Amino acid sequence: MAVVVAAAAGWLVYTQVWGTGGEHAVAWRDVTHKMGRIEFTRRALGVYHSRGAFTRLLDATMPGRAPKPPKLDWNRDQVVVISLGPRSSTGYSLRIDRVVERRRGIYVYAHEQTPSLGEPVELHVTYVYRVLAMHGRAKPVYVKLRGR
Repeated sequence: MAVVVAAAAGWLVYTQVWGTGGEHAVAWRDVTHKMGRIEFTRRALGVYHSRGAFTRLLDATMPGRAPKPPKLDWNRDQVVVISLGPRSSTGYSLRIDRVVERRRGIYVYAHEQTPSLGEPVELHVTYVYRVLAMHGRAKPVYVKLRGR
């Protein structure tokens, strides 16, 4: 029993202390404006390491009318897609708060902003998303989405 408790305590220390240590900011670029309107019909979070994989996502999302991927150095860049899916008005947005690298991975912190009561918005379906480009491909990327 003592061995199990010690192992559990060791795992907890590893995952909560050591694994999240060594934090530093990661340089990233928001390339959403280069993509135009993409109609993600559902929530989607994904990381793409090649132009081909990203093109397949765009083609599957908007068959026959998908935008071209932005020009990137796919040998060293990766693309992170965060889509909230359809929203009922123009009052919704997605803000990237920060991107940091830790021992276990790269963490993207994003926040969905929703309209306040009485805020002037246009009532029509919008598709809220962000496409981020950043160097690095060796570590997993985790998206931490808050809000709503």
